[in-house]
Amino acid sequence: MRDFVFLEPRTMAEASGMLADHGDAARLLAGGTALVLLMRNRLASPSHVVYLGGVPDLDRIVIDDDGLRMGALATHAAIAAHPGIRARYPVIADTAGVVANPQIRNVATIGGNLCHGDPASDPPACLLALGARVRAVRGAAARDIALDDFFTDYYENALAPGEIVAEVFVPAPPPGARAAYTRFVTSAAESRPLVAVGVRLTLAGAACTEARIALGAVAPVPRRATRAETFLRGRTLTPDVVAEAASLAVADLDLVSDFRGSADYRRDVARVTVRRTLGRALGGAA
Repeated sequence: MRDFVFLEPRTMAEASGMLADHGDAARLLAGGTALVLLMRNRLASPSHVVYLGGVPDLDRIVIDDDGLRMGALATHAAIAAHPGIRARYPVIADTAGVVANPQIRNVATIGGNLCHGDPASDPPACLLALGARVRAVRGAAARDIALDDFFTDYYENALAPGEIVAEVFVPAPPPGARAAYTRFVTSAAESRPLVAVGVRLTLAGAACTEARIALGAVAPVPRRATRAETFLRGRTLTPDVVAEAASLAVADLDLVSDFRGSADYRRDVARVTVRRTLGRALGGAA
């Protein structure tokens, strides 16, 4: 690892100022589980590392009538164990509980996970299905970015220079909403999903009034399956309807092909995983 200057801001304004001062030569450090590996392998060689651990309240978790707010430094372990999240947003707790391994979950943060933009990660697909957004701050300015618009390419996002993610917000689900998340891994020893699917269905009686389906780990960025979502609206979710929606969900995807699985294999696995995840969400309704 190359030498670097370690900076410890005490406010978000100070942190964004440090980023602005040093430009592309500076990197933010939250939990460090991704950045330290990049630096050790010299895939990243920042001259300055800006550590956010000294900024107060960045790890807080707040639930109110509007929804769930998770500070950018909230760890996956804290999210998985939080009683309020387990009671009101169980799919988020369950997803956080399968990220990587216990050592990583106790250190890695939700903000760092989203900003790192690893395509083979669990939280993005789950949070995208739930309509989450991030709050980005720079000095005294702040803006909200929907996750639909946040991921732009492999390991790239929509943050402007000097912007820092302060929190992740998940709106309160509408009445009748049911959610599920499913990951497919190639072996028990694999901690990164080959396919990740998040689903939120809103039901009125037997009919689906809204559907959100997100797929991760299959393309450079997590994607919404908009054709399948449109197909499901207003329909009674019979097994045939669910199977057709699963086929539509993968029909237009530009899937990646790598050493972990070909594009054709991913398409087959993704179709089955979408169908099963829709079924799990419906099981929650039952």
